[in-house]
Amino acid sequence: MSAVTIRPVATKADEKTFIKFPWTIMGDNPVWVPPLLMDRKKLIDRRNNPFYKHAEMEMFLAERGGKVVGRIAAIVNDNHIKEHNEKVGFWGFFDAIDDQSVANALFDAANAWLKAKGMEASRGPASPSVNDDYGLLIEGFDQRPAIMMTYNPPYYQKLTEAYGFAKAQDLFAYHLDSKDVFNDKFNRIVDVIKRRGSVTIRKIDMKRFDQEVALIRELYSKGWQKNWGEVPMTEDEFNWIAKDLKSVVNPNLIVIAESNGKPIGFGMTLPDLNQVLVDNRGGYLLPAIFRMIFFKKRINRCRIVILGVLPEYQNTGAGSYLFYETGRLAVENGYPAGEASWVNEDNIPMNRGAELMQGVIGKRYRIYQKSL
Repeated sequence: MSAVTIRPVATKADEKTFIKFPWTIMGDNPVWVPPLLMDRKKLIDRRNNPFYKHAEMEMFLAERGGKVVGRIAAIVNDNHIKEHNEKVGFWGFFDAIDDQSVANALFDAANAWLKAKGMEASRGPASPSVNDDYGLLIEGFDQRPAIMMTYNPPYYQKLTEAYGFAKAQDLFAYHLDSKDVFNDKFNRIVDVIKRRGSVTIRKIDMKRFDQEVALIRELYSKGWQKNWGEVPMTEDEFNWIAKDLKSVVNPNLIVIAESNGKPIGFGMTLPDLNQVLVDNRGGYLLPAIFRMIFFKKRINRCRIVILGVLPEYQNTGAGSYLFYETGRLAVENGYPAGEASWVNEDNIPMNRGAELMQGVIGKRYRIYQKSL
């Protein structure tokens, strides 16, 4: 068997190969939802994507006998280093054939690059950050990933752990069903909170979209910065993502919690477009738009992407009320079931909230780390 060679992505043709390589691994898997090629291109666009204003990335391709057999990227995120005061670099965009020598060569290349940049540990997968594709799927391979969640074959776990990466954190994806969510215990708790009258929930005002985005960004920066691995997005990053999401959000599913008129938290839920995008096997934009328009009524699931309240309000019941209203509005808008993902295993308030709604862990993702 010929040797594995690793080379950096150096040309536009290389970038195209890098983007399309997952089809080699998962193209025939009916559970995998092909990403939009346009979105993948934007994700690695180091000229225009605002993430790269404070981060650096090198992409690599693995070849054997002139054939591409794997890919990986190494990322140094300066904002992560500043936020957590740790010299941790990241690897992401990992895909490879089921061959340990290929995986080892890819991880060696990424880690060598990170070490040369002064990093002391390698963590991943983050593609390219905690705010994008994050985590390696280790449970739930028979289930379609929800919108903006990742998927990989089971053997990736073996390749990663055999190289020497160890678990750093697990991330949970909870399955939620309206038949179980609105149970007696949950209803009683929310009734008490409602009677107090201090906490109210309102929908986002799309006529004031820019102002609402600024408000949500402020809440997100204050409320999530202490979570494990979190890095607050810059204003440019937040606006970049908000602009992309504006065309696919259901404004009835984005809610803001207020206490005596003061914003204290928010929740963002998206229709699970993957229910119709799973058949867009080529990853092209126009067929995707066609499916999202003409097969819209087939979508009966949603994903709670983010939900929470400021730390000082976490013991007031506001979080439970926010969960309740999110579920109620989802059902009202035609989504009786869905997924809450992802939730850090050490995020006790959010895990308790999901359990209060009778959520069941349907998928588990893992973040790995290794000293350099």
